[in-house]
Amino acid sequence: MNFSPLPRSWYQPTADVIAPKLLGHLLIRNTPNGPCGGVIVETEAYLSDDPACHAYQRQTARNRAMWESPGHAYVYLIYGYHYCFNAVCRPTGIAEAVLVRAIEPTVGLEIMQQNRTVKLPRDLTNGPAKLCAAMNIDRELDGIDLCDAGSSLFIARNPQATSFVKAQGPVVTTTRIGITRAAEMPLRFYLNGSAYVSRR
Repeated sequence: MNFSPLPRSWYQPTADVIAPKLLGHLLIRNTPNGPCGGVIVETEAYLSDDPACHAYQRQTARNRAMWESPGHAYVYLIYGYHYCFNAVCRPTGIAEAVLVRAIEPTVGLEIMQQNRTVKLPRDLTNGPAKLCAAMNIDRELDGIDLCDAGSSLFIARNPQATSFVKAQGPVVTTTRIGITRAAEMPLRFYLNGSAYVSRR
């Protein structure tokens, strides 16, 4: 199965523009046992002037990847043991990113099930930490180039993205989850018909 990463130009706009456009495309992790991943069904945008954004006000060792050129990965650790994956947006020096909150697993299901055991299939990747555990995404992938087909992690163009979104839609725009600052901003996007959304 051949996957074509989204080009760098695709990540140039603001995160709130890119976040809903990522719905329907494929998050792919290349492993020694083959690729795994699935269709993105839920995202959140974090803007440069957004108090909830990790890069708000200043650059740190933790958020350095957010200041790189668009189309790179920003992977961070929460609660000491969970990872979250983001796609960096905007030109170099303007730190914005899209958090991928949930995917529908469609590629390498067996690989992901070995990484994360669950009773119900929908619980495998229906949350940002869950999908990172299932796909073995950790800080070693922080800063990786998502626009390189040879990368261990990238977002691939899905030729059926439009029809997938239409079938699983409509796209719901609502507030983000698990934040205390700027919690009222409508920057979470998900497919209303998807069973893999983390929360409605």
